[in-house]
Amino acid sequence: MSAQSESAPGYLARRTLPVAVESVRQLRRRRTLVTGLVLGLLPFVLVAAFAIGGTPGAGGRVTLMDTATRSGANFAATALFVSAGFLLVVPVALFCGDTVASEAGWSSLRYLLAAPVPRARLLAVKLAVGLWMSAAAIVLLPLVALAVGTAAYGWGPLELPTGGSLPPGVALPRLALVTAYVLVSQLVTAGLAFVLSTRTDAPLGAVGGAVGLTIIGNVLDAVTALGDWRDVLPAHWQFAWIDALQPQLEWSGMLKGAAVSVAYALVLFALAFRGFARKDIVS
Repeated sequence: MSAQSESAPGYLARRTLPVAVESVRQLRRRRTLVTGLVLGLLPFVLVAAFAIGGTPGAGGRVTLMDTATRSGANFAATALFVSAGFLLVVPVALFCGDTVASEAGWSSLRYLLAAPVPRARLLAVKLAVGLWMSAAAIVLLPLVALAVGTAAYGWGPLELPTGGSLPPGVALPRLALVTAYVLVSQLVTAGLAFVLSTRTDAPLGAVGGAVGLTIIGNVLDAVTALGDWRDVLPAHWQFAWIDALQPQLEWSGMLKGAAVSVAYALVLFALAFRGFARKDIVS
């Protein structure tokens, strides 16, 4: 007797745990609302900080921070600069690290699998929802920053720290490219969080572990004694998007960084699926 004939009439594995249903479940959770609120408020906090501290100075070497109040585009680029190193790591680790571990912590994971939702299907849906929510969090910040910065500092060209400027018609696609690169660079954190989420029943352990390992990667990249070994660290390329904020767009650093991040992420996602397929689910 075939496996299809043994299953319940009308049962199709691909129809179990729809992405839309899982998305609604995750969107309704308090941690999602808090994360969106924090990211949405950050641009307002930066505007208040500049208002209190005054216009950034341009003494000595001009940095991206020095041009933050020149236009809305500059403000959006600065918001990404100050948050890409750590702040944006947290929602990615949260959405990808909490997703499976929380079900185990609630003792609902075994009931989902008994529904029956195939293990590969459950992980694929959980990962897809975690990734799109991470992408939404990363996109939310520059969008709000662009709107807030334009209201506070006006609409104008993106003035470059190296000199010159990019007109709005060029600046906006460049900012979109920067945002896309930041998302790709965060895939390693997503992979770490997802692997840990399949190995523990403690969501905080998965999220904290991914954030901690990401920080360790940043620390190792700061050790110049490692020399060329740093090229294989994802953290080494996390700010390669600065090359997009040049008069002439430079792709080499971003392509290398994207290749490193995607390679690590694919390995980590594969480890998550492999380990979960053999795991004894007791919670």
